[in-house]
Amino acid sequence: MKMELRHLRYFVAVAEEKNFTRAAARLCMAQPPLSRQIQQLEEELGTILFARDARPLKLTEAGEFFYAHAQQLLARTVDLKAMTQRVGKIERTMAIGFVASTLYGMLPKIIRRFKSLYPSIELDLHEMTTMEQIKALKEGRIDVGFGRIKHEDANVRRIVLREERLMAAVPVGHPLTLSGNPVSLKDLVTETLIIYPKAPRPSYADQVLDAFRDRALVPEKIREVRELQIALGLIAASEGIAIVPSSLKNLQRNDVVYLELNERNAVSPVIMSVRLMDQSEDLQFLLALIYDLYDEEKVPHVKEVL
Repeated sequence: MKMELRHLRYFVAVAEEKNFTRAAARLCMAQPPLSRQIQQLEEELGTILFARDARPLKLTEAGEFFYAHAQQLLARTVDLKAMTQRVGKIERTMAIGFVASTLYGMLPKIIRRFKSLYPSIELDLHEMTTMEQIKALKEGRIDVGFGRIKHEDANVRRIVLREERLMAAVPVGHPLTLSGNPVSLKDLVTETLIIYPKAPRPSYADQVLDAFRDRALVPEKIREVRELQIALGLIAASEGIAIVPSSLKNLQRNDVVYLELNERNAVSPVIMSVRLMDQSEDLQFLLALIYDLYDEEKVPHVKEVL
């Protein structure tokens, strides 16, 4: 058997699903042919990739090694396809993934400036979590993502654009609003803490929980919700409080008050993610534009290059 890319896709599906039946369903094929393809791949490599007596299915040491490199190779074929398609298009498209909270910060200005400077590049915007962005990058569905989670992936390059201060969102009339002073996380542990998004994890919710844990604090009650707007609605209804990025002050509401946090290093990063090998001109234009805007707005940041 001559090893082809499809064999790597078969192997990766089985490795990730830890089950031949689920992997076959994911690949839209029958299970017996998939099992034969994996057996033939093992024969070609001269080693066993799966410990078949384990439940769920486990990779052998050789399988772990092969999985890491198969992932990288498949990701690079996606990179190559996406970059070649972009070069070949007269009217180019850049697909952008973003988490909702970035819309209350600099992202709208970035989009407007980019469209003004590069009108021949069509922008295709997709709201998705950071983890969904990483998956979409590797599958070639987006070209760049803006998120908040520092998640390591061998096939994705992450650039921390800035560290955004966090603040507390509380209902209007809350006792903590009376003094007009910043609050500490210790002041908030007896409140119902509303975190978002509920799934997939890890997410911004885990950043908030980590901020409490780092200070040896445990909120007495936690309520998980699907997204930011639900959290704000519940806060307005006096159902709890939340820790949110400071850019949410741009979202004007008369039933929610934003309080500064008197905490060092209480920040949430804004992260730009791209495929590891993608150094396209379009992405370099975008990154340079972001830094220009940060300079104009006097936003603290450290410059990196693709």
